[in-house]
Amino acid sequence: LIMKNRRKIKKKQIKAWKNQKVNIRELEKLVKKEQRRKYKAEVKETKIKAEEKVSDLGRKKRMRNAILVSTITFIALICRIGWIQFVMGSELQSMAYVQQTLDRSVNPKRGTIYDATGKNILAISSTVETVTVNPTNIAKEDKEKVAKALTEIFNLNYETILKRVSRRSSIETIVKKIDKEKADELRKWLSDNNITKGVNIDEDTKRYYPYNNLASNLIGFCGDENRGLEGLENEFDSLLTGTPGRIITSQDAIQEFIPDQNETLFVAENGNNITLTLDVNIQAIAEKYLEQACKENNCARGGNVIIMNPNNGDILAMATYPNYNLNTPYKVTSITEDKWKEMTSEQKSNAMYSMWRNRALSDRYEPGSVFKV
Repeated sequence: LIMKNRRKIKKKQIKAWKNQKVNIRELEKLVKKEQRRKYKAEVKETKIKAEEKVSDLGRKKRMRNAILVSTITFIALICRIGWIQFVMGSELQSMAYVQQTLDRSVNPKRGTIYDATGKNILAISSTVETVTVNPTNIAKEDKEKVAKALTEIFNLNYETILKRVSRRSSIETIVKKIDKEKADELRKWLSDNNITKGVNIDEDTKRYYPYNNLASNLIGFCGDENRGLEGLENEFDSLLTGTPGRIITSQDAIQEFIPDQNETLFVAENGNNITLTLDVNIQAIAEKYLEQACKENNCARGGNVIIMNPNNGDILAMATYPNYNLNTPYKVTSITEDKWKEMTSEQKSNAMYSMWRNRALSDRYEPGSVFKV
């Protein structure tokens, strides 16, 4: 019985040992697995720390670079502000004044030229209109409509006017010295189409010569700017012109007026009137018979007549033939239109200067009876 019991005990021990051996293996596996897990965790933690260290270094470097760039930019801005304020300040102030200030010229009325009686007007300035546009003030959708209206009212070229209306300049001249009827027609069109800005109608003056050809070579004529170009108009230009006026006011970025108490107005001073010793009646008679004599005697170079008052030397008439119309001084009536087209620019200029010349004063002649004592 005792022997049997010992055998049972040995079997139990062997079985327990086997089970214990199995548990040891499993334990070893668990230990190795735990070791691998810890190793991976340590590696991962080390890697994270390394990345964090690199990230910290990069962040610090970026921050240092940002501070450096900001400092340089700030210093550059300070230098630029100082340059603008102290070096370019006066120049920029002048430029701003020019941009924000509208200085419009007011043309004076040119003086009138009378004959010896003081009643007959030989040259006079009358009020006309000049049309200009501010392209930047015209709405984009209205530009073609405005160009078409200006073209139809004033009989102008549409493409040319559209280019002027579409430019980015502050002001463009469309037509000068138009009659009041045409200006009123434009005003009505602007009102009907509700266009309140961008198109300007300014008062201007135009020179008229009521007697057309009478004493044309003596009186002379004016250009587009009302400046004397020939004859007495040129000789006494400083007396007849007067002093232009000015309107100085402020304007915004789109050239609209800014209400300003400092608006300045300089009133224009009209030119002086002058009275000639010329008598219209005597001048007309002299020109009539001079033309008749030149035609009857085939005088190719024309002729001249001077009539003086023997008591005081006043010039009562100074006639030249051929003459021209003072209201259309650039039209040479002695040359046909076909021949005029064939002439060069130099030939045209010579023909006009020859027509304008006062031969009684500028040309030489052979001394005859007038030279006798």
